[in-house]
Amino acid sequence: MTRYSEIQYTHASWNPVTGCSRVSEGCKHCYAERMAKRLQGMGVAKYRNGFQVTVHPEVLEEPLRWRKPTLVFVNSMSDLFHEKIPVRFFRQVFDVMRRADRHVFQVLTKRSKRLARLAPRIDWPPNVWMGVTVESARFAYRIDHLREASAAIKWLSIEPLLGPVPGMDLTGIDWIVVGGESGPGARPMQKAWVLDIRRQCREQNVHFFFKQWGGVNKKKNGRRLNGRIYDAMPPLPEPDRQFGLTL
Repeated sequence: MTRYSEIQYTHASWNPVTGCSRVSEGCKHCYAERMAKRLQGMGVAKYRNGFQVTVHPEVLEEPLRWRKPTLVFVNSMSDLFHEKIPVRFFRQVFDVMRRADRHVFQVLTKRSKRLARLAPRIDWPPNVWMGVTVESARFAYRIDHLREASAAIKWLSIEPLLGPVPGMDLTGIDWIVVGGESGPGARPMQKAWVLDIRRQCREQNVHFFFKQWGGVNKKKNGRRLNGRIYDAMPPLPEPDRQFGLTL
């Protein structure tokens, strides 16, 4: 079952796959892993396998039944490019996104090498925004892999921001979302890192969205940067007012 999302830049999440495995330092305090184990303990059938990678063909066609144009985050509880997801199922997910063309689907991966391998074999629908996570300069190579994709919109999730990411080549990148880590054990984010990324966006004409400062109490810390909200996004294919929360 799809749920409304608390992520500021989307409206709903759609999870045709659940479960994942840690691949880099940004995964250390994975909220999805904590949630999956909690839902397993509550007896929720979809999470019977806990955080093991599990495909859910029964929910594949859900977006086709949603009448209202919606921003949809794909696999908030997994990674669509996880190596354990069969290519056949992966293609089925893309087929649904192509057919559900009233919506915009936001896909995000840390597995950029598999993205680069599969990208030439994908018929990229214009309503799919493809992104990679870059939590520190160590993982800036993922940006080059993202450029292999022919997605209409390419974006970076620099969250959790764990260190400075200077000197990025943002050629072909449309949008950057920056945020600090939240929840138990959250690692601190320095303001100077955020400001440098904002500067790079301005200089290279990339939309900049500041999601949160994070911390244990992310709501209290808020999302204002130098006293203002930064919520720029790429233009939507329909007037913004049509992208509501009613499914």
